[in-house]
Amino acid sequence: MSSAAEQETVAAKRAAPDTVVNGASRKVPGPPVWPGAPTPLGARFRVGPDGVAGTNFALWAGGAEAVELCLFDETGRETRAPLTELTHEIWHGFVPGVMPGQRYGYRVHGRWDPWTGARWNPAKLLLDPYARAVDGAKGNDYSRLPPEVYGHVRDWPQQQVADTVRDERDSAPHVPKGVVVHDDDDWADDRRPKTPWADSVIYELHVRGFTRRHPGIPDQLRGTYAGLAHPAAVDHLVRLGVTAVELLPVHQFAHEDHLLRRGMKNYWGYNSIGYFAPHAAYSAAGTTGQQVGEFKRMVRALHAAGIEVILDVVYNHTAEAGELGPTLSLKGIDNRGYYRLQSDARRYADYTGCGNTLHVVQPHVLRLITDSLRYWVTEMGVDGFRFDLAAALARSMHDVDMLSPFLAVIAQDPVLRRVKLIAEPWDVGSGGYQVGAFPPLWTEWNDRYRDAVRDFWRHALPDVREMGYRLSGSSDLYAWGGRRPYASVNFVTAHDGFTLRDLVSYERKHNEANGEGNRDGTNDNRSFNCGAEGDTTDERILALRRRQLRNLLTTLLLSTGVPMLVAGDELGRTQQGNNNAYCQDNETSWLDWGLLEEPGWRALFDLTSRLIALRHRHPVLRRRAFFSGRAHSADGLRDLAWFTERGTEMTEGDWYAPAATLGMYLSGRDIPGRDEQGAPITDDSFLAVLHAGDGPVDFVLPGPPWAERYEVVVDTSSEEQGEAPGVTHPAGVAVTVPGRAVLLLRVVG
Repeated sequence: MSSAAEQETVAAKRAAPDTVVNGASRKVPGPPVWPGAPTPLGARFRVGPDGVAGTNFALWAGGAEAVELCLFDETGRETRAPLTELTHEIWHGFVPGVMPGQRYGYRVHGRWDPWTGARWNPAKLLLDPYARAVDGAKGNDYSRLPPEVYGHVRDWPQQQVADTVRDERDSAPHVPKGVVVHDDDDWADDRRPKTPWADSVIYELHVRGFTRRHPGIPDQLRGTYAGLAHPAAVDHLVRLGVTAVELLPVHQFAHEDHLLRRGMKNYWGYNSIGYFAPHAAYSAAGTTGQQVGEFKRMVRALHAAGIEVILDVVYNHTAEAGELGPTLSLKGIDNRGYYRLQSDARRYADYTGCGNTLHVVQPHVLRLITDSLRYWVTEMGVDGFRFDLAAALARSMHDVDMLSPFLAVIAQDPVLRRVKLIAEPWDVGSGGYQVGAFPPLWTEWNDRYRDAVRDFWRHALPDVREMGYRLSGSSDLYAWGGRRPYASVNFVTAHDGFTLRDLVSYERKHNEANGEGNRDGTNDNRSFNCGAEGDTTDERILALRRRQLRNLLTTLLLSTGVPMLVAGDELGRTQQGNNNAYCQDNETSWLDWGLLEEPGWRALFDLTSRLIALRHRHPVLRRRAFFSGRAHSADGLRDLAWFTERGTEMTEGDWYAPAATLGMYLSGRDIPGRDEQGAPITDDSFLAVLHAGDGPVDFVLPGPPWAERYEVVVDTSSEEQGEAPGVTHPAGVAVTVPGRAVLLLRVVG
């Protein structure tokens, strides 16, 4: 129970609102607060049937003893008004005259007892978890988080118990505020591309990094949603041929204190604090609600170009970190209700490596997440989500559970089950690695594909079985429960790790610029520097690196599954060996568009675009069902066959031996399914020859029933890839494949 003094304070605050100026409060007549409604949660502007305009405020705060609504004017003056209506643990009230653009927050009263997980502190202004826009985010642009934003006394002499001593200083001048937003856009003029999974090519990009240096985007729009919507940005995506952009986090996020102390910021954004609000710093139009419309215009522009928008979302943890972290929102609303706590409730259960884990099995937390997801689909127009550390969301009490409440709710939700759902299928807790385990409806980032392809091209696979599975859709992982090959999101690089160019230029990470003694970032890079570490003037090494880039991109775009590219890999972008550039909001991470003017890198872009176009034209390269490997006709032709360099089919022994050369035959005659008119799907047949050895190899082209003749479509040993038909070879002859190269041949007879 609270003390008598605390109860008197709560009673006084219920009696009349306060106006606060420069930290001092005085009793003044405040805005009237009508009862309002407990739903929907958040701040919702409306005009009632009586013609009165205002905003309904509703906040779930289980266990709280009182809640104050705090309104801020343009000068920062705060007016406090108690919410006295309580329905099913939701505090609510309607305030007439509160219009869109109003800045607000909450102060929540209750017990301070960290030993039992109770961390209520009304001195701390709290961000509404349902705020649709956030203003004041630039308040984080200082050298460190001020002590006022912490619920506990951060500099308490006895540091081992510092988090248990309540800090009474007001945090309002130092924290972002929610903004009342009203937008009745019905999206009637928008046409979602609705690209089938099997036809998708995903392009992972950072809104700021992709647009920050683009010469065709006006200066004032660079680094923003409007910049990504600009024709110059959209044109690159269209020419490349991708069908979806996967945006690194755009939920409102905060910067960690340890980064601010080093003069850095969280560039990637995996530190969310507002699950309904577009990150304010990416807005060119303003931060008092204008960011919402700007984001929607970006989505419309991409949709008009046939490009879907997928958001990388971080619902597994928040920016409030652990018991020593700041108090910004959920921690002060109901710490025990929102976060997983250890048996010692003072401490947080951390399955994310970020200090805290959202308690998703709690109904109100699950509601927060699903309400957020539906909002981004129905009102912001997005087409899908990639869930960061999705295994943490799938945990029931402790273990990962594929029948967990989160996955069950998603499966039955009429909105969410229709959009693209991508899991990062792991977390840092025990049993957290769950690649291949997510249920139907879900696709997964397939890190086993990444590792196999990297190892093959550095000639480090102990045998080629792994490569065979990954090239053909990873049936060993996904051929169960009705899942399809497109359950595998294939990638060689992602935002987290080396860029593609760095993968062939560095064998060790070089993260000194991050200020962590090069201890951060993975040491398991599976990279090959081609003979020199980093920059070199040796043209032989540079030529090999460019060839390896072509090999990796060609392998990715010929593999069965959904390919994912990382923005800039098609241009030869480098981070100078930094494989953890999460805090590098500078030229290290921003795309260098000048690379397109260099012939070698322009050729890489042209090859990537050509390979994507080839994939779009040929259904045999984007199958909707797994290969059977069985003959479906009397001539013995199978839908998938594997060959050695001798032109003979691989035996069981061949699969268990290390090999530098692998031939993969894809039959266009045996594609399962029918087209939209019900006709059988047929296509050309192809033979892909992948050779990772240093020297050339003579590869014998398989004869009948596989083919009579072959035409070279792609040859990565060539710097320039022409559009004219390639040379042809009769079946049965040996063609010389240069060292470290891919040949793609089309069957022509």
